[in-house]
Amino acid sequence: MKITVFGAGGGTGKEFVRQAAEQGHEIKALVRTPSKFPFQQTPNVTMIVGDALQFSAVMEAVSGSDAVVSCLGADGLGKTTVLSEMTGHIIRAMQQNGVKRLGYVASAGIHREIPGLRGKMAAMVLRNVLNDHLRAAELMKESDLEWTIARPMRLMDEPLTGTYRTSMDSVPKDGQKISRADVAHFILSSIDNGTHIRESAGLAY
Repeated sequence: MKITVFGAGGGTGKEFVRQAAEQGHEIKALVRTPSKFPFQQTPNVTMIVGDALQFSAVMEAVSGSDAVVSCLGADGLGKTTVLSEMTGHIIRAMQQNGVKRLGYVASAGIHREIPGLRGKMAAMVLRNVLNDHLRAAELMKESDLEWTIARPMRLMDEPLTGTYRTSMDSVPKDGQKISRADVAHFILSSIDNGTHIRESAGLAY
């Protein structure tokens, strides 16, 4: 399968590229900073230097692919519309190229679904980023795409386990964290197996 990856230079993006390439998928990765992307010599990985805020770059990256994955993040905690703007470009490019399958890494808390004090703190500290992820999620829901949204709890740089919990309505009970590798595993498995289509999954151990 040919998969376009946005945010491929970030922690979760790199994990997704690594796992997908190891499984034999062909990857096109749009990156802003080539020095942050360690797969430039990997045979089945093509790097495209560009910015997802530029529609022409998004079109180039999406063209010819079977699926798209977004691991994009925002810089800082201030008010932003960057994530929803980039997601709008991705959706439009997919529709114009006839690509249906989209995996999107957001964050737990976009629906204010984290219970207790932890949820209140996340809603306060991360409100701008969470609100923009929510705007991006609404754009996906309004589209005809076959999307899957991952809403991970606190991200960790820990090894892949392949054993984690999901919750479609909220977040896994008492779940606190999950590795970036396992978030990438969830998105890749969903694409490979055609599961969790038009679903938003909370992820944690």
